[in-house]
Amino acid sequence: MRERSKVALLFCDSYDSDQVYRKIKKGMELLGGWEKLIEKDEKILLKPNLVRKAPVERPVITHPSIVEATARLLREEGYEKIGCGDSCGVGSAAKVMEETGMDAILDRYHITMEDFNQGTQTGEFVLADPVRESDALINLCKMKTHALERVTGGVKNLYGCVSGLHKAQGHTKYSNADSFARMLIRLNMEIKPRLCIMDGIVAMDGNGPTSGDPITMNVILMSTDPVAADSVFCHLVHLDPEMVPTNVHGQKMGLGFWEKEKICILTEEGEISMEEAVEKYGNKDYNVDRRKVRATMWNQLDFLMKPFQKKPYILTDKCRKCGVCVESCPVEGKALSFEKGRNNPPVYHYRKCIRCFCCQEMCPFQAIGVR
Repeated sequence: MRERSKVALLFCDSYDSDQVYRKIKKGMELLGGWEKLIEKDEKILLKPNLVRKAPVERPVITHPSIVEATARLLREEGYEKIGCGDSCGVGSAAKVMEETGMDAILDRYHITMEDFNQGTQTGEFVLADPVRESDALINLCKMKTHALERVTGGVKNLYGCVSGLHKAQGHTKYSNADSFARMLIRLNMEIKPRLCIMDGIVAMDGNGPTSGDPITMNVILMSTDPVAADSVFCHLVHLDPEMVPTNVHGQKMGLGFWEKEKICILTEEGEISMEEAVEKYGNKDYNVDRRKVRATMWNQLDFLMKPFQKKPYILTDKCRKCGVCVESCPVEGKALSFEKGRNNPPVYHYRKCIRCFCCQEMCPFQAIGVR
């Protein structure tokens, strides 16, 4: 029987670079050290969440201090071949890094900024070439809500390893939460990330993963098991982890564990139970969908039940008519359009809509809600 998955839970109430560095360093000590996970001559790829350009004050992307601390620790440990990149939903990772000052951090530590726009078919997936060419991927994810999967953390962040427009095509192929989750598990098992570091110092709740609200969680989670990290995240926000499809399929398919009995939580003060972690670090006010559904029923009746499923809608008072939502829609023929002209907000055609929420995720003005 496989050992319990270890999750390091570090209290961190600031993005001060030295404090974040100390916490991640301690987390690595709790997990057994860098050399246990990565050999010195391996080519390392840092994969933060850089979904789209946003001010660093908004918890849309992985905070630059998380990237900086990881880079600094790797250099101190003598690792030489390090790159960093992501496949953004809109724009380029380079632009996101420039907006947040992350590009200067990479320059300071002589880390290559990798281009994820070119990819190669690797089995089921078109992986960005830097992902395919790396030996060890470090997953630097962000603690956020997600309209389709309820939350996005360690498992979901690796979808950015799929190159460019192929991500949009994936949404049309895996068009519900269950099939999309199973695809994400296969993707994680293809890439085999060595480590997951989750930025939960300031998380996002509500209308995530890009239009939600900042909420203080004051934690960094670290694990070699992204499913276990996501499960601890769920417990901390009082969400039953079994309600998250990536957790359930992640354990069934052998990626990791979501059940609390199979997870060991390590803190600077020692090992604690899940109940103690929730008592000390949890936040019951975190705004996330906690409604229970019978997954098999919804999947079997997917077509018939569409009128009763969550769907995106335009917040007309916030809409700037920029067209990003229309451009990001992966459906052939588009599920929303400017049928009333560019002086009016786009209009949804719900018969075409596959509920992938790409429009809501990519909107730069928080003008698309989910109901």
